[in-house]
Amino acid sequence: MTMAYPSPEEIREYLIDNPKKRARDAADALKTGEAALLAAQGATPINPDPDAVMPALNAAGSVMALTRNESAVHEKDGVYENYRGGPHASMVINEDIDLRIFRKHWVHGFAQTKETERGPQRSIQFFDAAGDAVHKVFARDETNIDAWDTMVNQLSKGDRVEKLDLAERAPAEAAKADPKQAEELRTAWTNMTDTHQFMGLTSKLKMNRLGAYRIAGKPFVKPLAPWALNDAIVALGDSDTEIMLFVGNRGCIQIHTGPLNTIKPMGPWQNVLDPKFNLHLRTDHVAEVWAVEKPTKRGMAVSIEGFDKDGALILQMFGRRRETDVVDHTGAFKQLIKKLPQLHLEDA
Repeated sequence: MTMAYPSPEEIREYLIDNPKKRARDAADALKTGEAALLAAQGATPINPDPDAVMPALNAAGSVMALTRNESAVHEKDGVYENYRGGPHASMVINEDIDLRIFRKHWVHGFAQTKETERGPQRSIQFFDAAGDAVHKVFARDETNIDAWDTMVNQLSKGDRVEKLDLAERAPAEAAKADPKQAEELRTAWTNMTDTHQFMGLTSKLKMNRLGAYRIAGKPFVKPLAPWALNDAIVALGDSDTEIMLFVGNRGCIQIHTGPLNTIKPMGPWQNVLDPKFNLHLRTDHVAEVWAVEKPTKRGMAVSIEGFDKDGALILQMFGRRRETDVVDHTGAFKQLIKKLPQLHLEDA
């Protein structure tokens, strides 16, 4: 099913009248997908296949990777090294750029050079069938621009297309679970040996993540107050505790590993503004927060997870624990969680 959207001329006129509006906000105002904005502006269509994109992008050196959803934006500087392709899911794994890529949602791709007050801003951007962004990459001062231009030429699909046929955006999946299966869920949860098994066991029980959290109960989950997610970020900014912070959408998950240092709120946004990592979180979108424990072979994996009012996952934070780490940060992270405000029945 295709959706109705404004003409390229209407899009260009709107962007001229609203030059400082964020692309996602402009697309929402126009009731279209963000990809339509790039097409209308004459951006270069490129091959969105990660198998073609990632090796070419690696040659460009240090860039900024951006993955977002409706409520959080995750930005990380680094090099696209160590790409591993796969038929359904692919990965980029290194100390800086850490991605999980779900390739069926990489439907549209564009390269754009946009003139700004700071000079040309070069980017390659990828979108799902509805035109919503799944991943973006921006050139930095350190980027090899010759290699960047070579990459764009290699990926180019030729003629520019002003108008796209976009599918209707799929709604977020609301919490799904049957309380009658709570005991079966708890038994399967207890027998987990890896956090990656969780989605498989919930799928088998015809539940989803949020639905499972709502019926699992202690000791597996603990409901926290909605503002606890922001409290956790502020507390982490005052500590040396290192975390793994996940922000994702249907097409990509992006992970930061390390501390959070510079915390700066601005309006409804809470921001982490560190040299190679930025996070922008709409705190007013956070409707549910859960502290979660999942058993693994190496001990308990502990997380804080935030959801919006529609049940969509905004972000996850885990205490950092890797086999190569000298320090296991899960203990400190668990102590931090104990100090966060819990959700009481009268608050629900």
